[in-house]
Amino acid sequence: MARDGHDRLRLAAIAVLLLGPAAGLLWVPWYAGAEPRLAGTPFFYWYRLAWVPGCGLCLLAAYALTDRHR
Repeated sequence: MARDGHDRLRLAAIAVLLLGPAAGLLWVPWYAGAEPRLAGTPFFYWYRLAWVPGCGLCLLAAYALTDRHR
């Protein structure tokens, strides 16, 4: 029984790691402005560019949580 709870928690964490970047990038009105600027670059551009390594880290973490021994 404890194993089922552990599996559910792990699967929920994987789902959050996979859906988080999609939600963060698809909700355009949240980041569609020009402010705040980073080194003169509007927020829209540097926010999207920051998700490139962020998505990679989320995918890496989700992969690390998978049960590859089954």
